[in-house]
Amino acid sequence: MDKREVDVAIIGAGTAGMVAYQRARKVTDNVVLVEGDQFGTTCARVGCMPSKLLIAAADNAYQMAQGELFGVSAGGISVDGKRVMERVRAERDRFVGSVIRSVEKFPEEHRMMGHARFTGPNCLVIDSKTEIHAQRIIIATGSRPNIPGFLKDAKDRLVVNDDMFDWQDLPESVVVFGPGVIGLELGQALSRLGVRVRMFGVGGAVGPIRDDSIREYALKRFNEEFPLDPDGDVKRVERVDGGVAITFIDGDAGDEKTEVFEYLLAATGRRPNVDGLDIQNADIELDEKSMPVFNPHTLRCGQSHIFIAGDANNDVPLLHEAADEGRIAGNNAASYPEVMAGKRSAPLAVVFTDPQIASVGLTIDEVDKHCAGCFAVGEVSFEDQGRSRVLGKNSGLLRVYGEQGSGLFMGAEMFGPAAEHIAHLLAWSVQRRLTVSEMLEMPFYHPVIEEGLRTALKDLNRNLNIGPAPEEGCTDCGPGV
Repeated sequence: MDKREVDVAIIGAGTAGMVAYQRARKVTDNVVLVEGDQFGTTCARVGCMPSKLLIAAADNAYQMAQGELFGVSAGGISVDGKRVMERVRAERDRFVGSVIRSVEKFPEEHRMMGHARFTGPNCLVIDSKTEIHAQRIIIATGSRPNIPGFLKDAKDRLVVNDDMFDWQDLPESVVVFGPGVIGLELGQALSRLGVRVRMFGVGGAVGPIRDDSIREYALKRFNEEFPLDPDGDVKRVERVDGGVAITFIDGDAGDEKTEVFEYLLAATGRRPNVDGLDIQNADIELDEKSMPVFNPHTLRCGQSHIFIAGDANNDVPLLHEAADEGRIAGNNAASYPEVMAGKRSAPLAVVFTDPQIASVGLTIDEVDKHCAGCFAVGEVSFEDQGRSRVLGKNSGLLRVYGEQGSGLFMGAEMFGPAAEHIAHLLAWSVQRRLTVSEMLEMPFYHPVIEEGLRTALKDLNRNLNIGPAPEEGCTDCGPGV
């Protein structure tokens, strides 16, 4: 067995791993980056980018279908599933190729392919061929889809998002299990592209939404496009001729119903890729799920020389968070034994449905806990908001939260138009620790959807009952202007 001594070993060459590598290399050139599968991040291969390509096609189809609202008739709309998926695959491969070219610029001696496992706190064995003794180790192994056992009865008709983007054509029908981020985005996109979709969840959740008012609004809106039961009572999943049969209790009447779908999409969450590392040999504390216990500010596992970053730690599985964690873990592994808390960004998450879902800062539950009930809520409906009506996108609800006394802006949740952009404005406000009054001093152009944000902030400011009430804007175009 070949043996090698390094200062820093990084397991996993996804977003967190590559950023950690670049940070560690600023201090030492004696570093190795080990990848067990293939180069190219989850985002580029099976996550952010291919899903947005499918959504873009779906949004175009949907917008064309709305032409009559504006007095515009485009004739019959036809979706060519083969061409849709051809573009998804081609652009996906372009994004992946860009990531691979970046990795290939790393010195060859710094790159290694193979599955790593711990044989000791400082020792990794790669495919039983190479033994690496590392002074510091960063675990950045990412995650994979998690599939509940009963869904496996769909057999060869069971797919996860990783599989979808290699489809040559769109199917006739898909049943989706899991109305989380992935399920909602892909389920709605497929529905808008002409695929018959039904979606089931467990426990009543709709995406990451925590605010009950917004959850109820979103659930009603999604059900206008496809059946979504967030707490479904599914009795059986069976592989049958022509697809997979789902037997479930339908509606308030409690009738048992069976529908056959071509595929079953399991969007039931992801699990960190830690279980194949022989992590028990790393001599670090593990929780009840055999996951490393770590400090979220330093990414250090206990008092050890081992760090864990990105989706592998299952904390905040978002690309920008993975990049931040790669930076923190890489810096600390490079400077070890000196370890410092890294600066984290304000919480920000977006779901690319239509309307979009966004959350910023603290959730309403977290605000309540933080403020011990001493907080206020402001809201705006986009149903009569000026620019939203102009665009025919007047559906949605925004709720903003502020702390009584200080007037500090704490967070927000939104289901509505332009949420990806409004969320950034709010995230910047959280990170700068602005008060609601200070946010209302900022300029708002007319007519834009962001004026709805001003309406919500005004409502919150009144409910906080601090500071002078801002001047009202014009009212002839509807709320928010």
